[in-house]
Amino acid sequence: MKFIELIDSVPDYKEFFTVEEMDRRSLELAKRYPGKVKVYEAGKSRGENPIYVLEIGSGKKNALLFGCPHPNEPIGAMMLDFLSERLANDDTFRDQFDYTWHLIKVIDVDGTKLNEGWFKDSSSIRKYAANFYRPPGHEQVEWTFPVDYETLHFHSPLPETQVLMKLIEEKKPEFMYSLHNSGFGGVYYYVSDAVPELYETFSKLPGLFDLPLSLGEPEAPFLEQLEPAVFKLFGMAQEYDYLKKNLGPDKDPADVIKAGTSSDDFASSVADTFSLVCEMPYYYDSRVEDMSEADITRKEAQRFNYQRSVENFEFVSEVMKAVEPYVIDRNSPFYRVFKNVLETYPDQLQAQKNWIENDPSLERKASVAEVFDNKIVSQFYQSLMLGMLRRLLRENDNGSKELAAISKMADEAFERKMEYLENNLNYTAVPIKSLVSVQLIAGLNVADYIQRRES
Repeated sequence: MKFIELIDSVPDYKEFFTVEEMDRRSLELAKRYPGKVKVYEAGKSRGENPIYVLEIGSGKKNALLFGCPHPNEPIGAMMLDFLSERLANDDTFRDQFDYTWHLIKVIDVDGTKLNEGWFKDSSSIRKYAANFYRPPGHEQVEWTFPVDYETLHFHSPLPETQVLMKLIEEKKPEFMYSLHNSGFGGVYYYVSDAVPELYETFSKLPGLFDLPLSLGEPEAPFLEQLEPAVFKLFGMAQEYDYLKKNLGPDKDPADVIKAGTSSDDFASSVADTFSLVCEMPYYYDSRVEDMSEADITRKEAQRFNYQRSVENFEFVSEVMKAVEPYVIDRNSPFYRVFKNVLETYPDQLQAQKNWIENDPSLERKASVAEVFDNKIVSQFYQSLMLGMLRRLLRENDNGSKELAAISKMADEAFERKMEYLENNLNYTAVPIKSLVSVQLIAGLNVADYIQRRES
């Protein structure tokens, strides 16, 4: 494993930088190192906020790294802030790489601003859930690249996605790093292709910071596992095939997806790009890595997850029906989230149910980690939806008794969910320095691997 000497110089961050702070630091870096760092506005967000690119180095290869592809995922932005400083001020470090680095700290500027309510204190899952925002799939930068696959035809990339498309088409990056992170669990990776040479690094790296690998349920049933906690990157075609198999002949998967494909899928169509994703958790509970056998099957654990998902959806549907007459702005980002939920979740739940009942791999005994994912972590992610629901209700508060009663229902549901989580979790918040360090070292080892492979 290379570059671990950098860990000591990663600051002991106590908070996440806001978009304004990130932008200011980028502009100041370019002023401090005018011969080494170039910063330019590559486009504007849907909300007319600038999207800045830092260009550092003059190598023959291009590396494109972008943070906040989902706006609740600022770990990568922090990593890029550190990496840009190091590339600018350390000639020896920069000269190890034959890359021109193209760094975008925050690609979804507008959505990231909607998460800043928890950036200064991410220690509590309650504060995180109460201030969380994540857009529907067709408004996610990572999942709005053009695609044509069977009945799915998506050609409405967001302005932010168009910024990435232009860079990918012009620079044809040899290395691309879409900087994602999860909320709860362990560390896991996605790669464009099998890289056996790096598996030991991927496996041992989290342990340097007392972080586990994610060994429970994968993010999606159709993922191709290359190694424990290492998966092959996928595009929307794989999601389409999963839905087609599990929805039945009367449902068009395109009506459920409504979005495009991934950055890796797009890059592979225009360049010989190797992509990496390193998923990091904000919160840790030791059960995420417990591979001992539980007393129930995976099917039973998945059924529990499914039933709680149905109950959560039914509650959201009830609240949305009640609040509909009071909605002031139907273009609100929170309203658009739940409009999409109401349109797509019933079919997604049906596909989930059919998969659970028909997949023979679920008959075996579950591990403790798999049970934990299905019974606890899934509830954590449902709390995020309830947090957004409360934010929708607050922005439509008109002082009426009717809306106050609806808000009380949502608040009580949120409190019940938080009480369940607080009673069933034994979690700690992972230090930001540890999260930044893992994404940094993983990315640099992949960049080095590509450089050596192609030399």
